[in-house]
Amino acid sequence: MANNVTLQTSGMSQVDVLLDCFHSASSLTVVCHDDPDPDCLAGAMALKLLASESGIDTVDILYGGTISHQQNRAFVNVFDIELQQYSEELREANELVAFVDHSLPGNHNSVPAETAVDIVIDHHPTDHPIPAEFVDIREEYGATATILTEYIRESPIEMTTRIASGLLFGIHRDCLDFIRQPTTHEYGAGEYLDPRADIEMLRELYGASFTAATVDVVGDAIQNRVKRNACLVSCIGRTAGHDALTQAADYLLNIEGVSVVLVCGIVDDEVQLSARSIRKDIDLGERLREAYGDIGQAGGHKTMAGGQLSLGRLNDVTHEESEVVEMINKRVRRRFFDVMGVAADENGAGV
Repeated sequence: MANNVTLQTSGMSQVDVLLDCFHSASSLTVVCHDDPDPDCLAGAMALKLLASESGIDTVDILYGGTISHQQNRAFVNVFDIELQQYSEELREANELVAFVDHSLPGNHNSVPAETAVDIVIDHHPTDHPIPAEFVDIREEYGATATILTEYIRESPIEMTTRIASGLLFGIHRDCLDFIRQPTTHEYGAGEYLDPRADIEMLRELYGASFTAATVDVVGDAIQNRVKRNACLVSCIGRTAGHDALTQAADYLLNIEGVSVVLVCGIVDDEVQLSARSIRKDIDLGERLREAYGDIGQAGGHKTMAGGQLSLGRLNDVTHEESEVVEMINKRVRRRFFDVMGVAADENGAGV
């Protein structure tokens, strides 16, 4: 169930309440989720604009993980976003702390669990109480950038070309160019942003090149795929980051006869998951929570989901690296095929 704004004042709009928070402080830390994508980065840019124009002197944007997806890296460069790698010292340096495009400390971010934050703006569903004063989670929206677009439209602050371009690209990418479940909110935001955006900047982002490492991951995912009916799972072993897993999942969903894809890889001491679906009769986020919720964090939307699993919970005995990878692959596949209602053989492969 979505969370409503919890710092609501009678007669005040949500953006008025948010700006009132800014008026009472002089510094803000915006924490992106790990491996931030354009929706998260655009939301951080827009929140920084709102804060700066409301009298906040210092706004720092932090992120955990890596920025390895070619469009994410291009986004940072094209919009010249000043980012800093997350640390506890930096998070605690400013008066206010805000999350954009994520909500729960310790879940897909580098913030310790149970840490109290001041502001949360997100569109992902959550069943957990959020430890923040201002909480605006709109599960019915397709992108966090849409929420920030509405904030700026409803405020006295001018929408700049840079911010409009970033928000428009963030909405496009989170909704796969208005193919993956856009809502009337996204269409309305797009109609507002399009004449204010720099289309040449967007063309530059769409032309961003793949890295060789990403091509390798996609190649491994193709090679390792296991298909059962319309359900496909591919586990690739160790990889450097999560971004390439999402790109591999998007690519594999294009295979004829496939409607659900799960790609997993080992990143440091976690097993990270990226799932995609074009089926309308299932909630992919719920299926991932059912399959892996007892051994890690998992969830998301009906058509796009992910998770981070404890490597130790999947591998409780010391083995050689190749044996660890194969054991994890079998267990991840078996759990996913089971929750999707398809059979798996003794090796965890589809039959």
